[in-house]
Amino acid sequence: MRGLFFKIFAIFWLAQSLIFVISTTFIVRQRFPSPNIVSDALDSNLQHDGNVGLLAYEQGGCASFAENGNRHEPSGAMLLQPTGNVVCRTSNALSLPGLLAHFPNRVEGRRVGASYVWLVPVLARNDSHYEYVWFQPPPSSKRRERHWSLLHYAFPQLPVAIAIGGLTTFVLVLLFSRPLVRLRRAARELAQGNLSARVEEPPSSALRSHSDEFQGLVHDFNHMAERLESLVGAQRLLLRDVSHELRSPLSRLSVALELAREDAGPELGEHLTRIEREGEKLNQLIGQLLTLSSMEARDGVSAFRSLSLNNLCKQLLPDAEYEAQRRPCQVRLVQNAECTIMGDWDLLYRAIENVVRNAIRYTAPNTEVTIQLRATAAEEGHSAVIEVTDCGPGIPDAELEHIFRPFYRVDEARSSATGGFGVGLAITERAVRLHGGTLRAVNRTEGGTSIEFLFPLKVEN
Repeated sequence: MRGLFFKIFAIFWLAQSLIFVISTTFIVRQRFPSPNIVSDALDSNLQHDGNVGLLAYEQGGCASFAENGNRHEPSGAMLLQPTGNVVCRTSNALSLPGLLAHFPNRVEGRRVGASYVWLVPVLARNDSHYEYVWFQPPPSSKRRERHWSLLHYAFPQLPVAIAIGGLTTFVLVLLFSRPLVRLRRAARELAQGNLSARVEEPPSSALRSHSDEFQGLVHDFNHMAERLESLVGAQRLLLRDVSHELRSPLSRLSVALELAREDAGPELGEHLTRIEREGEKLNQLIGQLLTLSSMEARDGVSAFRSLSLNNLCKQLLPDAEYEAQRRPCQVRLVQNAECTIMGDWDLLYRAIENVVRNAIRYTAPNTEVTIQLRATAAEEGHSAVIEVTDCGPGIPDAELEHIFRPFYRVDEARSSATGGFGVGLAITERAVRLHGGTLRAVNRTEGGTSIEFLFPLKVEN
């Protein structure tokens, strides 16, 4: 959820920032005129100042000219004859010998030394020609920093725009991400086997009048989940009904087999024994199917009690050692922690026994099957781990995710020499899932397979 939220937030924020930069650039260009407009306005102002300064000189002499020029401090001004001789000057005017040599065109502004100087020709009332000179000293570093600082032009507009844009983006991201988060949560529950998982959606009338892409996606997801739940439920019901119906003819077949033994001669004994053996296998398969069906229909954990995994593994060990003598191999129990969970003893016993018997069947002769019981570290969560390892040929990596499916066999030929019906591990997986645990299989680097049970530990009050 956090990753999706921040990705959408970043996209919206970048888009809004780009729009803000473009808008700000447009506003600045409107606020600050083009260089030609600025130059024309400056020339007009300087011409006016020159005419006013010359009029002050004509009316009151140099004293009046200096008084008029000092109003524009810290700028300075001078009045020159066409030959370059100084007629009048203000107190802050710079002394620049040969000033007219810098102005061949006589009507322009230039930088002379560290100052900016503008030269403007003015005409007196007696038709005498003068040159009005205006000095602009270089700005200090503080003034330059103040005038060209971004905050000088952007405050408070920029912080306010960022705050409003961020808040707007946050609200938009919430509106866009919340339906996706609910949909993702429901999809995760559905993938974990909860076929009743649905995403909350408005009534049908509201959906038709105010539907959008997200609501349409939610509606399609719920429809898919309903259809999937219906199909899986029908499959489970069919499996249970067929298993029940097969029990009756199988029982009658056993009775008929015994009657046939009494009437048949010795030459039919071998065939009747084969029929009996196949009937027993069919009876075992039906029993496993009924067990799987009952476990699929079982969702509650109200009957679970506190039990010790250590005691369960110890009770399972004698039967496993006895069966291992036929391989031959050894079974070793390693207990690194005391683990207590909430569960059903019979279900867990059968689940772990299925895995241990498979490990004994596939491990190499004169090797060891290990049952290790431990607890995870605190930073990984409080869980109990049962790991069953063998020294067999292993399982192809592509098959590891499928071995817990009903009727799935790694051996596609399904020969009787390579195992059972492919239902035992499905029963194990369902039993582990009922206890809130997980089951996974991995191939060991040194050879063989390791199947790991992970159960949540009982929380002590």
